[in-house]
Amino acid sequence: MATPFEPQSFLKTLVALPGVYRMLDERGVTLYVGKARNLRQRVASYFRDHQSSAKTRSLVAQIQAIEVTVTHTEAEALILESRLIKELQPRYNILLRDDKGYPYIHVAAGDFPGLTLHRGAKRAPGRYFGPYPHANAVRDTLNLLQKVFRLRSCEDSFFRARSRPCLQYQIKRCTAPCVGLIDRERYQRQVQNAVLFLEGRSGQVIDDLAQRMEKEAAALHFEEAAVLRDQIVELRQVQQRQHVEGESGDLDVVAGVARGGAACVQVFVFRGGRLLGNKAFFPRLPEDEDVGAVLGAFLAQYYLDREIPAELLVSHDLAEADLLAQAFQERVGRRIAFVAHPRGERAHWLDLARRNAEHALMAHLSSQAGIRQRLEALRDALGLDEIPNRLECFDISHTQGEATVAACVVFGAEGPIKSDYRRYNIEAITPGDDYAALHQALTRRYTRLREEQSRLPDVLFIDGGPGQLAQARAVLEELQVVGVTAVGVAKGPTRKPGLETLFLSGENRPFILPADSSALHLVQQIRDEAHRFAIAGHRQRRAKVRTTSALERIPGIGPKRRQSLLRQFGGLKQLARAGVEDLAGVEGINAELAQRIYDAFHGDT
Repeated sequence: MATPFEPQSFLKTLVALPGVYRMLDERGVTLYVGKARNLRQRVASYFRDHQSSAKTRSLVAQIQAIEVTVTHTEAEALILESRLIKELQPRYNILLRDDKGYPYIHVAAGDFPGLTLHRGAKRAPGRYFGPYPHANAVRDTLNLLQKVFRLRSCEDSFFRARSRPCLQYQIKRCTAPCVGLIDRERYQRQVQNAVLFLEGRSGQVIDDLAQRMEKEAAALHFEEAAVLRDQIVELRQVQQRQHVEGESGDLDVVAGVARGGAACVQVFVFRGGRLLGNKAFFPRLPEDEDVGAVLGAFLAQYYLDREIPAELLVSHDLAEADLLAQAFQERVGRRIAFVAHPRGERAHWLDLARRNAEHALMAHLSSQAGIRQRLEALRDALGLDEIPNRLECFDISHTQGEATVAACVVFGAEGPIKSDYRRYNIEAITPGDDYAALHQALTRRYTRLREEQSRLPDVLFIDGGPGQLAQARAVLEELQVVGVTAVGVAKGPTRKPGLETLFLSGENRPFILPADSSALHLVQQIRDEAHRFAIAGHRQRRAKVRTTSALERIPGIGPKRRQSLLRQFGGLKQLARAGVEDLAGVEGINAELAQRIYDAFHGDT
């Protein structure tokens, strides 16, 4: 039998220096890897008498040994911690699972270089552009470069063996340098333009192409001029799709969300002011971890051996932002900035990354095979006789009583059933009266279900406490709906996920499920989905009311410009979706006026 671990004896020998500690179980398997500015103080904190975290209590109960590595600085400790987490995959750490190397575009050296997708070590001569979030982003870019610049993408062995042009030449995706249909000078000029484009200098490429087009047209070489014209059109379309206002350098946007016992981190990659693509990651999430901690752990592991841009937009404040920045700076030799609260177009991209993370996490949770296990846990938690097969949840959303919307979302054994989602515009109530709004929505919902003899839910969740639950019970009794278990889901005193209080109809006492309960994770998921669906409906309704006459209220927009804008965009709805750059492209609309129009539709008024 192994000798029990004696923390007090171990702590007496521990130094008060920066370093990394590894906690091992009885088999010598690493349970957790951590870093510390002061090893003695940090490790001692695990062995206090009162630990509020269930995760920490479970971890400490399994410790049979602790190994430490002393470092010169805390930044060195952070780097070593990230490497050990990546190598050892401890069960109590936040883990980045997907660790494949990112692809690059390789522009080879030589007289007639090709453009190819590349992974791994950069040993071949030439230039490398990236990294791209995934191979599809590289293929899309290569496809565009072939279409615009007609550079070869074949292997060198294939290139040397050709005696006649291949299919790529026939479909105008290559200029056939393999058989001498283009000379070295013209081909190298196309390569240079492609490199400028990959560097984010597409404006310079367009200027060069425009000058050459004019020269070819003046010399009556109309076919060559037409080819250059088509290249300019393609590049302008790409600029419109990928332009980021005010950006010209490298930037990553990183947003994280966590719910239902899982987390998602979404990374958007910008290089040279161009969006190269995005990718979702699903770190393994120990219990009791907030999103800020998840994001910090993710960044340390993700950028351990990847290219780090000069600036990172992050969705949450990082507790150790200064330490991360110092560690990154030591690695790359330049300053790295973290920005958690950007403005303008950057705020738009961060919001986009956050929304992508939310959608990806919802899809991830819904596709998990464990949803039946969550339903079984919910049956046990609520004391039901059978596994519930249909769950509904209601939420109310408004802004100080304006444009009140009630939302109902439906979950089944397969996860969200979006075809059954419903929204209700609430009318004829006192503004801000959530009880009346809920009563109206429930009455409309279940009156119709009864009339149509449609399937009723096994469990009805209400986002709220005893007052909201009383409204639900009153409606069900009114309509003589039986067999439905009503549950109120009230946020905890600090509104922190994991502290929700559940109120069950027919029970006198509320109860709180453990933070790691599968049943609670399911309740959180359906409650959050109802909240999201309600807010989206409210915003749409509010925007419809507010934007009806938005153009008339903008200074500088008269009848002529208003007509021109509506004609260019095909109506008010499409105009409201336009970006500043699109608006500024309309004749008579300068950048300042375009910004005013954009703010009128998107500003918080």
